[in-house]
Amino acid sequence: MEFFRGKAVYITGGSSGIGFAIAKLVVQAGGSVAISARGKERLEAARADLSAIARGDQKVVAIACDVSDPAESRRAAAETIAALGRCDVVVANAGVAHCMKIADAEDEAFERMMRINYLGTVHTVRAFLPHLTERRSGAIGIVSSLLGFMGTYGYTAYAPSKFAQVGFAECLRQEVLDKNISVTVCYPPDTDTPQLAAENETKPPETKAISGNVKTLPADVVAEAFLNGIAKKKLNVVPGSMGKFTHFMKRHMPGVVNWVIDGDLKKYQKKHIS
Repeated sequence: MEFFRGKAVYITGGSSGIGFAIAKLVVQAGGSVAISARGKERLEAARADLSAIARGDQKVVAIACDVSDPAESRRAAAETIAALGRCDVVVANAGVAHCMKIADAEDEAFERMMRINYLGTVHTVRAFLPHLTERRSGAIGIVSSLLGFMGTYGYTAYAPSKFAQVGFAECLRQEVLDKNISVTVCYPPDTDTPQLAAENETKPPETKAISGNVKTLPADVVAEAFLNGIAKKKLNVVPGSMGKFTHFMKRHMPGVVNWVIDGDLKKYQKKHIS
């Protein structure tokens, strides 16, 4: 984590879950952070926790921001640069999940996933890009999901927004290649966060049957893998051994992955539906 010593880092969705874990590791490494989120109360609590471990001239700033609004994202960027003096690393982590059968989901669910997960990433990156380009230095980190490269039953609204992040990152990487700006995408599996707990409340039983054997990772494990990837300027980071195996298999033997998943689904349907 030596890479982050003295660095100024902006993190969306920084008040809880993976975002807070990222912020905590950066502060522990000697960096300064600006965290953003919509909920002001939880955001302030997170700022207080991070400030308690900051040392010396490290700064911890909390900025309320709705990433789905481009004007708010630009304001947050300006406030971050003013408060920290610059921004070296931008982490687009804010996101929401929705797990429900396509026929049962409301229209708004599909639009909300794209507004927050995909466009929230776009607005965040675009807000900071002029600053990073002018400095000809920096790193951009984007938190996607294992569902950013594979679809799963019940995630018809969520997975496309994560796929879209990956497409954006692939194009972005080429556009900033000559500006000394790196791009890193993280593909976390199920991670122990408040979002996962909320997600499980609406998760169809078929989805649970498919993902029942998947190991949930702690947020700090995901955060550490992601930050190490940013430091090494890796494009793709897949935390956890199971995640790495799934990513490898989906890329090289997609038919086998589909066969296994479909098999679990058919077993559940035969037992509970037929």
